[in-house]
Amino acid sequence: MTAGVARGRAQIVDELIRVKRLRPNARLPERATEGSTGYDLYACLDEPLEVGPAPVKVPAGIAIEAPPGFDVQVRPRSGLSSKGVMVAFGTIDSDYRGELLVTMYALPYRHAHVVHDGDRIAQIVVTRAEHLSLEIVDDLSATARDAGGHGSTGR
Repeated sequence: MTAGVARGRAQIVDELIRVKRLRPNARLPERATEGSTGYDLYACLDEPLEVGPAPVKVPAGIAIEAPPGFDVQVRPRSGLSSKGVMVAFGTIDSDYRGELLVTMYALPYRHAHVVHDGDRIAQIVVTRAEHLSLEIVDDLSATARDAGGHGSTGR
C-alpha cells in the first residue's frame, strides 16, 4: 500500500486511497491541474437534480478507503461558491465505506442551481490527521491574543 522513494535527505511516501465505483457512470476524483491540492468530485445522477436553499445530498457514485492517519475533507469549489452555490464542509473518516454524498445548497438570493450527471460539485483534500491525547488543566498558556474571539486580531 505504501511505496517510498528517497530524494536527497527527505523520503517521499506515496500513500494510496482506494476508490470503488458504485455505479458504472461514476467518475473517479481527479486533480484539474498538477498544482491542484484538491481532487474534483463529480455528480453521479440518473437525472438532473435541483439544488435550492434547502440542503440536498448529491451522490458521487463512489466510495473510498483512506489509510488510517489521513483526513479526507469535502470542500466547496470556488467557482460554484462565487455563484452562490454552496457545499457543506465535511470529513470522510478512514473507517467510512459508504457512498460519498456532497451536501449542497444555493444561497437564498439566487435561483435554484441544476446539477447534471458528471458536473464537478466539490473537491476532496487529503491531509495527515494526528491523534493526540487530551489533558484537563486548570490554566492555559497566555498569548497576545489570549481569549479574544472572532475578529479580535483586527485584520
